[in-house]
Amino acid sequence: MDALSDLLHVMRLQGALFLDARFTAPWCVAGGCPASLCAPGAHIVFFHVVTRGRCRVRLSGGEALELAAGDLILMPHNDGHLLGSDLHLAPVDAQALVRPAQAGGLYGIDHGGGGAETRVMCGYLSCDPVIGRPLLDALPRLLRVPLGEGAAARWLLGLVERGARENSSPGPGSRTVLAKLAELLFAEAMRRYLEGEGAGQLGWLAGLRDRHVGRALALLHEEPMREWTVDSLAAQAGASRSVLTQRFTGLVGLPPMQYLKRWRLGLAAAALKENRRPIAALAGQYGYESEAGFSRAFKQAFGTPPAAWRRRAA
Repeated sequence: MDALSDLLHVMRLQGALFLDARFTAPWCVAGGCPASLCAPGAHIVFFHVVTRGRCRVRLSGGEALELAAGDLILMPHNDGHLLGSDLHLAPVDAQALVRPAQAGGLYGIDHGGGGAETRVMCGYLSCDPVIGRPLLDALPRLLRVPLGEGAAARWLLGLVERGARENSSPGPGSRTVLAKLAELLFAEAMRRYLEGEGAGQLGWLAGLRDRHVGRALALLHEEPMREWTVDSLAAQAGASRSVLTQRFTGLVGLPPMQYLKRWRLGLAAAALKENRRPIAALAGQYGYESEAGFSRAFKQAFGTPPAAWRRRAA
């Protein structure tokens, strides 16, 4: 498994497409994902997919972006934003426009002045902000990802259209379909961002693009419990110790061995949520000789002891 897939797996993303909106020009709404959809303390990633027409989006204090059919727009930190055909209009609170959903289907909006039509599917994903920090910290507040015109894009947009049809006739498994589609859209957005405009950014995703740092990250994720040293990692990544340390730290924000320690603790945090194994056993599994040492390191990294973390997850 590559490092991006590995991190997405451990983040345990949960969410769904939940809103099918039809707008007609002129229109302007103020949007954001309601916190009530997610568990307390979860980090929310909110997104829209424009399936028909055109519109504009702007975060508070930011510049407006033009959107067209096939564009996926993400707010990785669930920032409030304006969406509309004319952002100079007085915005209407989108939540006040929402129609109730059928059992298993999507909520709906039908709003505007009767002009040109724009269709937007809205969704969210939630994850633990601590486990997802390497990826979340590497993303901008507003991210536009054109899904493109190729066969893969048509397939993905076809799935989004199927999600819209679930709104009118929800059937068995509708919620599961909509949840998995939200995860698929986010994973595809990360891939395209990594290949495109994210190429020049710093952070964890930039580390994946670097020849030597990307290889080192892949090795650490493939064998996190191996007794790595900087020398052995550098040798397999094809760089000298000093070059790897400098480039890894500059891009990822942590030296390689500190990153490995953090990643092991992230794996332990995920395991604490998923099973009831004794904490002492997990401590040994993730490289600690004592439960006390593991608890100290865990609290230093995540701000809470392992037992409290497990109780919160439950």
